[in-house]
Amino acid sequence: MDIDRLKAQVIGEIDAHHRQLSELALKIHSNPELGFNEVKAAGWLTGYLEENGFSIERGICGLTTAFRASYGQGQPAIAILAEYDALPDLGHACGHNLIATCSVAAGVASKPGVDQCGGSILVIGTPAEELYGGKVKMAEKGAFNDLDVAMMVHPGTSDTATTRALAAQTLSAEFFGKAAHAAARPEAGINALEAMLQSFAAINSLRQHIQSSARIHGIITDGGQAANVVPAHSAGRFIVRADDNTYFDELKQKVLNCFIGAATATGARLEYKWSNVRYDSMRNNLVLAQLFARNMDSLGRNVTLSEPDSGFGSTDMGNVSQLVPSIHPRVAIAEKDVAGHSPQFALAAASEAGIKGMLDAAKALAMTVVDLLADAEVVTRVKEEFNQGE
Repeated sequence: MDIDRLKAQVIGEIDAHHRQLSELALKIHSNPELGFNEVKAAGWLTGYLEENGFSIERGICGLTTAFRASYGQGQPAIAILAEYDALPDLGHACGHNLIATCSVAAGVASKPGVDQCGGSILVIGTPAEELYGGKVKMAEKGAFNDLDVAMMVHPGTSDTATTRALAAQTLSAEFFGKAAHAAARPEAGINALEAMLQSFAAINSLRQHIQSSARIHGIITDGGQAANVVPAHSAGRFIVRADDNTYFDELKQKVLNCFIGAATATGARLEYKWSNVRYDSMRNNLVLAQLFARNMDSLGRNVTLSEPDSGFGSTDMGNVSQLVPSIHPRVAIAEKDVAGHSPQFALAAASEAGIKGMLDAAKALAMTVVDLLADAEVVTRVKEEFNQGE
């Protein structure tokens, strides 16, 4: 089989659909929808896939705007994941309009590979990455269980084949004390705000002794109502992050101990709750990453395998990567000084550079699909690396 010729064919498929893909990305950008409400985006994406020969399952995993589109059958089953939710007030300041369009473009372009080599290509629509961890819910319901590979590309400010993403979970904490007049009878009160402030102080001390990549950050959402009343209630919300799931569990307990100690010191009663959604750390499959990097390089982009100094947050793609060999590369659409989740990045997501980055990423994904479909040994090496990391 002439793999180079097949790759040229999938590149030609994307070039031939340049106008339709650009229009789709810009249409989603102009109609931002929040997580689990991406009705228009999901409709446009599934419509495009259906028009191009994919079988569509809508509303999978009990989520109205989630979908699975498939072409071909059997193994290897290669999934390209789509995100299409927007941010409150900022719209597509994370470029999910580009992610979604890139994914459907790569899926459709991969059809000749399936026709000639067998196997199946799936485009899985995953809603609500930004606020609610849609992939976490979908993973719990088995959406990714029968896959051999899962891939997606995120827009950013560099061309990088791997992404560093931290495990993360939100902690909501409340202290209940006893109100009293702060001047006349302070001794009768139990200061719930003081308990929250001591928790912050303990966390600040803890930060000196945690791994350099770990993060703890939070806000006070209630600190009392009047300065002359001992606060009977305080509340805060915190996010704990770490790049290793085992260490993450240890760090969560250390953070919780800060609140338990403050409750003991002040006499306030502590109530807390960890959020139902837990983002796992990202496991980058290096065999896949190297394939993607090589294919991006062939398009004239200088792709690094990793970029240790770049910023990193959390993504529900981490949860998928714990279940199936995965990559979550980045493609540059903006200058280095443009921050994600900013108005400037939202503009970049509708720019000429944004469209070019999207199309290049789609081509590299489709070529990587060809590599996997055409050579069973490559799939074996991908799985071996994944299994070694368990």
